[in-house]
Parts: sequence; structure tokens; C-alpha cells
Amino acid sequence: MDSPTWQTQARSFGPAADLYDRIRPRYPIEAIRWILGDHPITVVDLGAGTGILSRQLAGLGYDVIPVEPDPGMRSRLNQAGDAPAAVDGSAEAIPLPAARVDAVVAGQAYHWFDPAKAHPEIARVLKPGGVFGPLWNERDEGVAWIAALSEILGERRGPEGAPEVTVRPLGPRFGTLERADFRHSVTHTPDTLVELVRSRSFYLIAEPAKRARVDAAVRYLCATHPDLAGRDEFELPYVTRAYRARRSG
Repeated sequence: MDSPTWQTQARSFGPAADLYDRIRPRYPIEAIRWILGDHPITVVDLGAGTGILSRQLAGLGYDVIPVEPDPGMRSRLNQAGDAPAAVDGSAEAIPLPAARVDAVVAGQAYHWFDPAKAHPEIARVLKPGGVFGPLWNERDEGVAWIAALSEILGERRGPEGAPEVTVRPLGPRFGTLERADFRHSVTHTPDTLVELVRSRSFYLIAEPAKRARVDAAVRYLCATHPDLAGRDEFELPYVTRAYRARRSG
């Protein structure tokens, strides 16, 4: 977890915070409700980024506390003014007292955590019976052109379509880990698809020549793939993989 490449990727999003906030997909409301229920509870959005999930939580009536370590992402969240102000902190050091919140969620962020440190820290801030719910939007590689895009990006998950990321065992302070999948889609154009790729961590740390090759390959895919050629707009399908587990005791 401490390799320079991992650290560089984990902190690569700040300079692209505006792009990230504009182009990354939101989460299905059904996935959020599956994790949290529909009562007005206090929720930590851990690794809140630019506030994509925080804004959704606030809009649904939850009392949200965004926690984000990257100053660029945190600044973008705070400047928007449409979500509670983010606090400086990480999954390994959450700046809250013990048993403070009803739930902790992590949208597109858990894979950056150090589980050995993060799991006990998440359990510490949760009230007994509180829920931890990481979730991810993953491209649906069952669609042919999505599989081809993943090949370009070096992110193909294989014919089994296994999840890109999974949640590790949470330890004795949590109960049974459950998972549910939710499907949705986002409308794109060739230009916005390129922008989406440009928000990925591998792209943000790449050399200019590699970035140019990736840009060209994505545009070529849009121009030539039978599912995309000649289309000004198209749907990018996602599978949102949601997990939940309750704090024991």
C-alpha cells in the first residue's frame, strides 16, 4: 500500500478536480438507500473527493460529514457550496470522536484505503449497529464496446466480468458483509468519453506521449466501433457494486 506508484495515483486527482467533478458518474439512489435506509441519519462520506456522493447524500436528507485528504479535491467540494464543508482527514485517521456517526460510506474510494488501519478506524467512529458501505461505479464490460475501451485503458477484467475491486474482510468488529449490484447508464459523446478517460488516475500521472496515444485510441474507437460509429451520443452502462456491513456490539 505504500509504494510510490500507489501514493502518486492516490493523490493525482487534485489538479483535475474540476474535470473529475463534472465528468464522473453519480450513484443510483437505490444503491444509496440499500446501504443506508431512508431515515435521516448522520453519515461520513470517507474519501469524499469533490463531493459527488456528499451532494447526493445531502439531497436525500442525510446529515453528511465529508472527509477528504486531498487539498485540491477538498477545495473543489468547499467552493461549490452545495454540500457541507469537507474536513481534512483520511480513512486511517478520521477526525471525529468515537461512536459519533450512524454510517460511513466510501464512493469510488475504498481501494485507496489501508485496510489494516482503516477498518478499525471506521469501526471506532461508528455507533454500535452502524453501517459501513463502500460502493463503486464500474463500466459494464458485458457490452462489446465497453470491453474494447477497457482494453485500450489496460483495465480489462476478463471474460468472467469479476468486480474491478472487492472489499477485504472487515474484521471482528463488523458483521456479515453483503453485496448488491445496481445498473444504470450515462449519456456520452466522443468528447465527453475522452474527458472521462482523462479523469482516471493512470492518465493523470502518465507522460504526455502516452496521454496522446490514449486520446487517439478512444476517438478511433468512437469513430469505428459498430456500436458507436456515426453516433453523436451513446449510453455508457455501469454496474454499481454496493457493499454493507454493520458494526458489531
